[in-house]
Amino acid sequence: MAFIDDIKRSYLQGSMLLRLIFINIGMFVLLKLLSIGTVLFNVTSDLMVTWAELPSDLSLLLRRPWTLVTYMFAHYGFFHILFNMLWLYWLGRIFMEFFSPKQLTGLYLLGGLGGALLFLLSANLLPYFTSQGVVHYLLGASASVVAIVVATAVFVPDYKIVLLLLGEVSIKWIAIVTVLISIVGLDGGGNMGGNLAHIGGAIVGAWFALRIKNGHDITRPLNACIDAVVGLFNGRSFKLPKFKKPSFQKGQGKAAQTSNNRPGTDRPGASRPDDTVSEQELDEILKKIKVAGYDALTDAERDKLSKASRRREP
Repeated sequence: MAFIDDIKRSYLQGSMLLRLIFINIGMFVLLKLLSIGTVLFNVTSDLMVTWAELPSDLSLLLRRPWTLVTYMFAHYGFFHILFNMLWLYWLGRIFMEFFSPKQLTGLYLLGGLGGALLFLLSANLLPYFTSQGVVHYLLGASASVVAIVVATAVFVPDYKIVLLLLGEVSIKWIAIVTVLISIVGLDGGGNMGGNLAHIGGAIVGAWFALRIKNGHDITRPLNACIDAVVGLFNGRSFKLPKFKKPSFQKGQGKAAQTSNNRPGTDRPGASRPDDTVSEQELDEILKKIKVAGYDALTDAERDKLSKASRRREP
């Protein structure tokens, strides 16, 4: 039981990024254990995974509505979940430098739903799918992960990361190559549905970043609904979520939310706590990242960006 307690402690004390990874791993282990049980009792081993897969047949989907969510947390095999979780961890860490944990959760879910929507529309409208007369299934976190990758690339396209054998590469090229691979995969190969889901996730990711730059957060309504449901399970009375207009300014993400929520800190002559950063300073830092990449920042500028980005969930 000590091992389980350690896992619980790590989950509760970990960041939202680690929690998402924990949920994916937990779902994978659970489905594998259940599949082993079905084999021992001479039942089809894929039966358990089927209940987590998103079906293309709409009548079947109506009987399994939970698959709209479960599909983005479940995986077929070890390498399937390994690559998705590594991708989520590496790019999710960069995303968290500019956005909040709630925005990560909201975008993960919206990216998955965007991928599901494009998959369902294509599977029920395109002749490639309808002519086959079979039910297609979707499983995996790829659409959600691609949404996070593309959102980060659109928001800070010239952010540099180091890749083995290639050296420093702007994150925009990683996003472009990722999307192009999915588009090329629409040539009738074996993962047509998965590639469509990736493109759906990419669209949501780009939409999120572009709306953030215009001062709007598309994840807020979803996160408000999640807060209301979580509050209900925690014993609080249910209240309809209020969708307030975001407080950050155009062209800024998490950093602007942090500074704008402190009234009077940016007025001429107003005193500011040591851990706050003015909007002008943030603008200059973000412009520098856009032009020269994150590595071009001085230690002082990185410290300012870190302070501005340090935001706790309410």
